[in-house]
Amino acid sequence: AGRVPSGGGGSADMALSLGEGGGGSRLRRQLESGGFAAGEYVKQLSQQSDGDRDLQEHRQRIQALSEETAQSLKRNVYQNYRQFIETAREISYLESEMYQLSHILTEQKGIMEAVTQALLLQADRDDPALGARRAAAADPFLPLSAKDAAANEEGRQRTLTTLLEKVEGCRDLLPESPGKYLVYNGDLVEYDADHMAQIQRVHAFLMNDCLLVATALPSRRGAYRYDALYPLDGLAVVNVKDNPPMKDMFKLLMFPESRIFQAENAKIKKEWLEVLEETKRNRALSEKRRLEQEALPRPAPTPPESTNPFDEDEDEEEDEPSAEEEVVELSLEWIQELPEDLDVCIAQRDFEGAVDLLDKLNEYLADKPVSQPVKELRAKVDERVRQLTDVLVFELSPDRSLRGGPRATRRAVSQLIRLGQSTKACELFLKNRAAAVQTAIRQLRIEGATLLYIHKLCHVFFTSLLETAREFETDFAGNNGCYSAFVVWARSSMRMFVDAFSKQVFDSKESLSTAAECVKVAKEHCKQLSEIGLDLTFIIHALLVKDIKGALQSYKDIIIEATKHRNSEEMWRKMNLMTPEALGKLKEEMRSCGVGNFDQYTGDDCWVNLSYTVVAFTKQTMAFLEEALKLYFPELHMVLLESLVEIILVAVQHVDYSLRCEQDPEKKAFIRQNASFLYETVLPVVEKRFEEGVGKPAKQLQDLRNASRLMRVNPESTTSVV
Repeated sequence: AGRVPSGGGGSADMALSLGEGGGGSRLRRQLESGGFAAGEYVKQLSQQSDGDRDLQEHRQRIQALSEETAQSLKRNVYQNYRQFIETAREISYLESEMYQLSHILTEQKGIMEAVTQALLLQADRDDPALGARRAAAADPFLPLSAKDAAANEEGRQRTLTTLLEKVEGCRDLLPESPGKYLVYNGDLVEYDADHMAQIQRVHAFLMNDCLLVATALPSRRGAYRYDALYPLDGLAVVNVKDNPPMKDMFKLLMFPESRIFQAENAKIKKEWLEVLEETKRNRALSEKRRLEQEALPRPAPTPPESTNPFDEDEDEEEDEPSAEEEVVELSLEWIQELPEDLDVCIAQRDFEGAVDLLDKLNEYLADKPVSQPVKELRAKVDERVRQLTDVLVFELSPDRSLRGGPRATRRAVSQLIRLGQSTKACELFLKNRAAAVQTAIRQLRIEGATLLYIHKLCHVFFTSLLETAREFETDFAGNNGCYSAFVVWARSSMRMFVDAFSKQVFDSKESLSTAAECVKVAKEHCKQLSEIGLDLTFIIHALLVKDIKGALQSYKDIIIEATKHRNSEEMWRKMNLMTPEALGKLKEEMRSCGVGNFDQYTGDDCWVNLSYTVVAFTKQTMAFLEEALKLYFPELHMVLLESLVEIILVAVQHVDYSLRCEQDPEKKAFIRQNASFLYETVLPVVEKRFEEGVGKPAKQLQDLRNASRLMRVNPESTTSVV
C-alpha cells in the first residue's frame, strides 16, 4: 500500500494500515484512550516488532494519524471562528437595536412628562385652588402659611448647613443664596475620561440650583474638602453605556471640561440621573416663571399734579413712546433652554447646531427693544459665543493634526465666518495651511538624484498651493477683503519653497544643465496656478534671480578657464577621429549645436580641417547658451549677454593673436581657416540662437563680430589683449 496525502480524510488510515484492515481505527482508539502511556506503548511495540521495517511502518501510521488530526483541528477551528464572527455580528446588531430602543423609550418618557406637566399647569391656571392643593400634596415642603413657610425654610437650611459643615471651604455658599436647599447627595468614584483609570472618591451634593463636588479627607472620617461647584444652567448629564468592568457610570459636561463618575450600583446611578434631570427641569421652570413675572407691565407711579399748563403737552409727548413700547417675550421654551443647548452643542462639537441657535436668537431679537432681561440673556449667550470661538480657533491651530488637506478646516472656518470672525478665520486658515505645507516639505526625503527630488518638491508644494487657493475661494467667496491676505501668504510660501529649492539645486553646486532642468520644472508647475487666475511666475523669478546669476557666472568662469587651458596647449593641427563612427558622431553634435555646414570642414579618412580647441570651444559655448536660455527671464538679460561676450572674446583674441604671431605659411593658412569657421559660422549661430531664445537681437554680439572682422583685415599688430 502506498502513502496518500494527509488531506484525504478517513481513507488515509486504511491506506496506511498496510493491509491490516481496521488497524488504523484500533490504533486511533488506543491513542485516544484515557489511560494511554506513551513510554509503555513504545516499550511494548519494540518488544513485539520483528525488526526495523515494522517500526518504520508503525511510525508512518502514527504520522498519518497526526496529520489527519491536525487537518481535523484546522477545520473545526475555522468553523468555530466563522460561527464566532457571525455571533459577534448578531450581538452587535442586537446591541444597536437595544440602544435605539432605549433612546426611543427615553424620548417617549420625556414627552409624556412634558405633556403631564403642561396639563397640570393648564389645570392650575383654570382652578388655582386645585393647583394649590395638588402642590401641597406633592411637595411636603410647600408652605401653607407664613409660619409653616418659615419652619419649612428653616428645616431645609438646617439640613443643608449640617451637611455642608462637613465640607471645608463651603461656609460662604449659604449666605450668598438664602433660598438654596439640598435635593440629593451621595458617594461617587471619579474616573479619568481618557484612560478610564480611577482618580478619587468624592461626595456630591445636589442643590436646587447647583452641584457641589467634594473630595474625601483621609485624615478625618466623614469629612470632605471643597473641589468644584457647577451651576445647573451650564451642566449637561450624559448616560455612559456599561462596558464591563466599567459600569454604573455617568458623565457631567461642563464646557470646556467633562468628568465621569461611577455610582455604587445601577439603582443609585438611575436615581442620580433622574434627580439631576428633574432638578434641572424644576430650575428651568422656576427661571421661566421669574421671567414671566418680570415681563408683566408694572403700573407707573402717578406724578404729582403740576400747575404749569404746558406740562400737559409734554406729558402727552412722553406717553406716546411708552404706549408703543413692546414687551419682549423671553419665556419661550427654546429661549429658556438656549444657554444649556449651546453648552451641549459645544461639548458635543456640534458647531453648526450652535451657530444655528445663535442665528435664530439674533433673528428673533433683531427688531426687539433692548430691555434688562434681554441684556442678561445676551450676556449669557455672549459667554457661550466666546467659548465657541475659542474651540473653533483651537480647531484651526497648527498644533492640531494637519492631515486631511484644506477641506478639513472648512467646518471651523465656515462657522467662524458665520459668527462674524472673517478676519480671524482667514488668518488662522492661512497659518494652518502654511504649517501643513512646511511639514510636507520637511517630510520629503532628499533623494540622490537632484532632479527627482525637485519633481517631488514641486508636486507637493504647488499641489498644496492650488488646493489651498481653491478652498480659500470656496470658503471666503463673499469676503473680497481677505484675498489680499492670501496673496501675501502665497508670496511667503513661495519664499519658503525657493529656500528649499535653492538649497538643493544651487548650494550643492549642481551642473548648469541640472539647474536649468530644475528651474524649468518649477516654472511649469507654477503655471498651473493660472487655472485659478493666480500668476506667481514673477515672484519665483525675483526670488531665484540671485542664485541663477551666481550659477551663470560660475559656469562662465569654468568655460573660460577650460578654454585658456586648451589655448595654452594649442599646436594648430587637424583633428583625426580615426573611425567613421566618431566622425559621424561629431557631425551630429555640430548639427545639434546649429552648425549645418560642418561637412565642408571635413576631409578624407576621418580628418577634420579644424583645430581640436576650436571644435571643443564651439560645443561648450553652444551648450552653455542652450542651458542659459532655459534659465532666461528679462532680469538675466545683461548677465547672460556679458557672459557670452567674455567667453567668445577668449577664443577670438587667441585666434587673432596666433594669426599675427605664426610664421609658418601652412599653419597660418590653417589658423585662417579656423578663424573663418569661428567668425563666419559659430558667431552667427550664437547670434541667431540668442535672438530666438530672447526675442530680440543682441547688438553687443554684432559689434563683437564686426570688430573681429576688422582685426582680421588689418593684422599689423603682433600684440593682443587676452
